[in-house]
Amino acid sequence: MSADTKIAELLTELHQLIKQTQEERSRSEHNLLNIQKTHERMQTENKTSPYYRTKLRGLYTTAKADAEAECSVLRYALSKIAEIKSLLEERRIAAKMAGTYSDNDPPRKTMRRGVLMTLLQQSAMTLPLWIGKPGDSPPPLCGAMPASSDYVAKQGDKVAARVKAVDGDEQWILAEVVSYSHSTNKYEVDDIDEEGKERHTLSRRRIIPLPQWKANPETDPEALFSKDQLVLALYPQTTCFYRALIHTPPHRPQDDYSVLFEDTSYADGYSPPLNVAQRYVVACKENKKK
Repeated sequence: MSADTKIAELLTELHQLIKQTQEERSRSEHNLLNIQKTHERMQTENKTSPYYRTKLRGLYTTAKADAEAECSVLRYALSKIAEIKSLLEERRIAAKMAGTYSDNDPPRKTMRRGVLMTLLQQSAMTLPLWIGKPGDSPPPLCGAMPASSDYVAKQGDKVAARVKAVDGDEQWILAEVVSYSHSTNKYEVDDIDEEGKERHTLSRRRIIPLPQWKANPETDPEALFSKDQLVLALYPQTTCFYRALIHTPPHRPQDDYSVLFEDTSYADGYSPPLNVAQRYVVACKENKKK
């Protein structure tokens, strides 16, 4: 089965799940309305009789079951969205590899800067939110949670990579994993900025995987960087990571971090607060300030 056919089937299934979600919600809303009306009658009569207690117990039991049913459908729909995104990513990687060129080939068409910045912003906005079940802990690579010690980034994954610049200085750039060699423990990565058209071979210590899920500040605040914590953050409208301090962590799932970038042009050594998405904030491996 081709990827396009599979994606079409998954989209059809997702459409049905969305309709099912609406049906579940309509049923639960009817029950919630009954709960509200029962409470209003109790207030009007100014008493809590055994009849009302029994009725409310039944209504709340039904409401809980309705909520669990809707949650189950939503989780299944999210799994289908993840499958679709995975297939689209596989297709993108295949197209990219098919376009692999040698030094003798004509240069690739360079992506316009504005288009690249828009794609990076969309990638940050569509990063899935981790929604665990009650009692679940955030997994590795959820928000500020580090990767496991034996983690190997997959082909196509975005990472922060420490490379040598043209002037000899080292910098952290946004890169895409091309391959990983278990025999040498080294990655091959491409600079995400196609203007560079550079491929780098780097050891694992020069690679930091980016988060694969956003952390929810309302349910998993421990999976976020704390105020004044030192991090590497992608400077707005660039593809480079720089050292920064967390000024304000996100308060809601859709919020960005507010960070203070190290900048000697300011009297206190830090820039004014700038917003950076969870997708592009990672732990800083260097603790000493330069």
